[in-house]
Amino acid sequence: MSLTPRVVLVHRRTEYDELLATHGTRGQAEFFLRTRGRDIAELEERHLLTRRAVDAANAAVPLDWRRGSVEREDVSRFLFGPDDVVVVVGQDGLVANVAKYLDGQPVIGIDPEPGRNAGVLVTHAARDLPDLLRGTDRVVERTMVRADLDDGQRLLALNEIYVGHPSHQTARYELGAGAAREVQASSGVIVATGTGASGWCRSVALERGSALAMPGPADERLVWFVREAWPSPATGTTLTEGELRGDDLALTVTSDRLVAFGDGIEADALTLTWGQTVRLGRAPGALRLVV
Repeated sequence: MSLTPRVVLVHRRTEYDELLATHGTRGQAEFFLRTRGRDIAELEERHLLTRRAVDAANAAVPLDWRRGSVEREDVSRFLFGPDDVVVVVGQDGLVANVAKYLDGQPVIGIDPEPGRNAGVLVTHAARDLPDLLRGTDRVVERTMVRADLDDGQRLLALNEIYVGHPSHQTARYELGAGAAREVQASSGVIVATGTGASGWCRSVALERGSALAMPGPADERLVWFVREAWPSPATGTTLTEGELRGDDLALTVTSDRLVAFGDGIEADALTLTWGQTVRLGRAPGALRLVV
């Protein structure tokens, strides 16, 4: 006998929640903000908008369907089932945080604050959820990026993966792009998808006046940039940007410790030590975003 579908609602604590957790009471939180020239009313209003969107999303789930709920902090420990429908209520970044823990499950992004968020990944209102749950086969796929270590560890990300020093000091490594090799000292390397091409890597591209064409969200092509490569007798600066079309970018560590993390989540990083090699390229799976 087949089970009914399960909707997993993903959300995160609001700034208002976090203030109350830190200061204990609304009055103390209000006093803290007032001493810094801010009004708690704005955060309360945004908190209410988010709570209403979460409540509306819960109410939209058919009564005979199963339900699950998980906060952002617990996503890495949550077991998603292969038949789950994942409903994310929050900012675009919350979808990116969830994407790497999924394996083809459809994702519905709900924007609780239209006009404040960019709405790139959270494209729907909570009132649209009943129709969306009946049409989870209508999806667009968004390319993801992976980092494979030579010891078998793997990291996935929706926007970009960064490889560099954990405290943002100089990273030392040998970079391999196709047949080209170069020993480098830099502020790290970014490999980005089309979804992430409007974020961190775009700022790097604009700052250096790069002519490299950015990929689209569904484009299988990735782009990569070396941040602030340092020229010296032992290190070069000729391989500082490029694109990946089915091939990998290889990076071999020549210092004591580097890290690789995705989508800005430094707490979920892989550690690379002397002589280890990480290969970065397109992930085999993709984010399946319901439209």
